[in-house]
Amino acid sequence: MQRISIVILAVLTVNASLLSAATPAKKVAKQTDEWFRGAEGQHAMRCILSWQTDHGDWPKNTDTTSKLFTAGDDKPNGTFDNGATIGELQALARAFKATGQDEYKSAFLKGFDHLLAAQYPNGGWPQYFPLSKKYHRHITFNDGTMINIMRFLEEVAEIPTYEFLDEQRLVRARTALTRGIECILDCQVIVDGERTVWCAQHHAETLAPVLARSYEHPSLSGAESAGILLYLMELDEPSPRVIQAVESGVKWFDSVQVNGYRYQRRKELPSLLADNNAPSIWARFYDIKTNRPMFSDRDGTIVFDLDLVGEERRSGYTWYGNWGSKVAKAHAKWMK
Repeated sequence: MQRISIVILAVLTVNASLLSAATPAKKVAKQTDEWFRGAEGQHAMRCILSWQTDHGDWPKNTDTTSKLFTAGDDKPNGTFDNGATIGELQALARAFKATGQDEYKSAFLKGFDHLLAAQYPNGGWPQYFPLSKKYHRHITFNDGTMINIMRFLEEVAEIPTYEFLDEQRLVRARTALTRGIECILDCQVIVDGERTVWCAQHHAETLAPVLARSYEHPSLSGAESAGILLYLMELDEPSPRVIQAVESGVKWFDSVQVNGYRYQRRKELPSLLADNNAPSIWARFYDIKTNRPMFSDRDGTIVFDLDLVGEERRSGYTWYGNWGSKVAKAHAKWMK
């Protein structure tokens, strides 16, 4: 897995565009050494330090870089979901490299050890650790959570920013990566003897597809599976199992593309507009047995026509995307 840092960072940027934008902390991590030594950088890092939980992680959907956490308030739970914690760890490593301030290293090691401790023996990661009693405890591919962690661990194992880590932690990171890849391969859903793709969440013990939020049913996920396949196609010297997983996944994407329609994420109906010139699109979720695009409202009722979903969920969630086109382009290069 020898790759130079510029390639890794470029790939991270591409994958982030699949479902979610970079967090403020991830943007901070891309700043120059001079910036980290300046007043603006020092303020951003003090903010990040103030938001770190006792466990070592950070909350999601929070700008941890611009405003100090207010003492006395209830600090939100930390998580790995929606890019949380990974961006903060990247920023801390960069800040320590630029300034040599030990508090950045200590905070990084606390968060890094927490991340490794959160991995299941089967190689998967939950959204929260310590574990939630709800769906968050399951292995989470949703919104790229597990793949985001895997990419970060590859950074740690390969680029100079993390050379301050001791050999024991580097070995643990490489071991976690190996176990993570095996978990991904083990989670690939098999239907009638054929490998397909992945669900957004898999059971923490059985690895079976499971329900997340009420409108995120056990299914085959067009969005999350695309991110997984892109990651697998970046592995150097892929094993026969990886090659089989990729080829099966690419075949599945080719078989379920939706043509002749343009998707509009909006309140007005219809959600799909007839357009013979529109590029192919893929549904966020497919029925496991039939490969029919499936949708749901907050009440959990499954329907097979997006227009039957209420206005709030219909316009407030990404139900179709161009995820398969990214897979096809990557696969064409991968084959060469």
